[in-house]
Amino acid sequence: MGIALLNQSHTGIVQRLLRSFLLIICTLQTLVTSAQTSLQLPFFDDFATQAARAGSEVPDPARWVPGKGVYINNTMAIDQPTINVATFDGLKDNGQPYVSNDPLNQGYTDTLQSKPINLAGLSAASGVYLTFYWQAKGLGELPDPGDTLSTPQGSPPILLPGDSLLLQFKDVNGVWKTVWGKVGGNADSTFNWASVQLTDAAYFYDGFTFQFCSYGRRSGPFDTWNVDYVYLDKNRNPSSPFFKSMIDVATQKLLTPLLRRYTAMPMSQYKVNGASAKELADTVRFVIRNLIEAPNPISSRFRVRDEISGSVLQDTVTVPISVLGLQQRNVHPYFRNKVDITKEKAVLRYELDLETSDDQNVIFQRDPKTLLRNDTISAVAALDNYYAYDDGAWEYAQQIRQREQIAVRFILNKPDTVGSVRACIVPFTTNQNGQPFVLTVYANQNGKPGIALYQQSFSMQYPTTRNGFVDYKFTRGVIVKDTFYVGYQQISSSDTTLLRLGFDKNSPFGENIFYNGGTNWEQNLQKAAPGATASALQVQGAFMLRPVMGGKLAVVTATEPEAVVPLRTYPNPTTGVIQWDDPRLTRIEVLNTMGRLVHALEPERGQQTLDLSYLPDGLYLIRLFAKQQTTVQKLIIQH
Repeated sequence: MGIALLNQSHTGIVQRLLRSFLLIICTLQTLVTSAQTSLQLPFFDDFATQAARAGSEVPDPARWVPGKGVYINNTMAIDQPTINVATFDGLKDNGQPYVSNDPLNQGYTDTLQSKPINLAGLSAASGVYLTFYWQAKGLGELPDPGDTLSTPQGSPPILLPGDSLLLQFKDVNGVWKTVWGKVGGNADSTFNWASVQLTDAAYFYDGFTFQFCSYGRRSGPFDTWNVDYVYLDKNRNPSSPFFKSMIDVATQKLLTPLLRRYTAMPMSQYKVNGASAKELADTVRFVIRNLIEAPNPISSRFRVRDEISGSVLQDTVTVPISVLGLQQRNVHPYFRNKVDITKEKAVLRYELDLETSDDQNVIFQRDPKTLLRNDTISAVAALDNYYAYDDGAWEYAQQIRQREQIAVRFILNKPDTVGSVRACIVPFTTNQNGQPFVLTVYANQNGKPGIALYQQSFSMQYPTTRNGFVDYKFTRGVIVKDTFYVGYQQISSSDTTLLRLGFDKNSPFGENIFYNGGTNWEQNLQKAAPGATASALQVQGAFMLRPVMGGKLAVVTATEPEAVVPLRTYPNPTTGVIQWDDPRLTRIEVLNTMGRLVHALEPERGQQTLDLSYLPDGLYLIRLFAKQQTTVQKLIIQH
């Protein structure tokens, strides 16, 4: 047949040879894969990657294992070493708590775990150190105190109950060992520097991994820690002047707003003053940090570009100025090319780029651009269909109780229509999806919220991302002119169902917040005149509440907005029977103080009473619905 069949003995020999050959191939593949996947020294990250500057909130996947909950940002820290930090708290990557409906649940939360690193061939004599900066709280929530944390070199620390940040090394046997840690209780506005030397022979292998992990409350953005400037390398000398800081000049804090009065505004409102640049800020402030104690002459470049049209509106280069330590500078926005106001939208990215020689650092010969990444910082001013005072990221959430109200002021260039309100509600402790709350649009009265132009009740929804918004659409558009206010009010009186609205602590527009504790409106941040009382609300920042303009009107009306006639029932208190006079009423809902619906009625024609005497004594909430109006009032039942 021309085909020779191998006998059994020959077959066995061939099979053994094949197995040996395959084993060699697999071994070689494993070695090659290990060499390809293990990172080489130096390992460095200050989280100023291009992706992070563009808005990514996750660690660089080239250096870190993804999906561990750590939040990359430039807003949560105070006086960070360079642009961007890694923040640890009780929220997952998607902005939701690790645990819901168990407010005091404690456990491990976020983890920042490195990709495998090649330390093979090194030893305790190789001078391998891991250094980093850390901060407790920053602009977040203070980690609670615990007992002392002992961290003897070379042995695991003793950690007793309390919120904490830990550093762990994985040895050659796959065992995680805690080598450093801090417990909460002390807020610090500065970043602390830490150094850990690798001396255990079990760490010097190809595939070494380290991780930071936090321990605290798992039911929301509690127990905040910030980490920055993580650097692992060999041949490091503690007596060197560059052991703690490298030759690095970097950007640091957020750029201040490009617009004079907002961080975002409708294009239709901008174009009224856009041609004269009245809506631009006088200056944009930025901060430069020189990490070594030697003056360094630095020039900078400021650009403004419309990301939709591609048009460059400004490109300004500054003269070199010597920088030592931390220095604030100003640049003046001046558009040589105007915004195309014939378009419906513009996204103005304004960017500050330092002209440094950081790419000449001999430490990073493999990637000379490593330290150039923190030389650039940018922000966005949107000209779209909404107003905003926030920068798109909350640092914490403010809560108000049932009798309190918050309103935010907006000043128009021309009359407009409010169609909806976007809100960023932050998840805390318990799942509040479906809880009712009220949004109100107020007219202006002597510089404070006046009559209610519109009011509507909504069911609370959480956004799908950490800093996301939910759009709450009004049944009809609300005509506004000159100045109007958007307010919200908690309906439920339970401490476990409090609405917590995202709050941007970095915003400079806090004077536009107004607070009502139950009797009258007060402006935020107002200092008391001699002999008078200061405003009850003294918070710097902005609520993440954004009115969307250009809503459609249900009916064409006169140019003057018509005030809403409040819907109401009486008597209050009552023994059980309530009545109303307004024939427009289409539905009544009665809720207990937990926000649970206990009675609902759609009145028949001519019906103007409701018997609630079967309900036990106590406080209730009544939602009254007309065609284009919703009102919420308290009701006390006393038999």
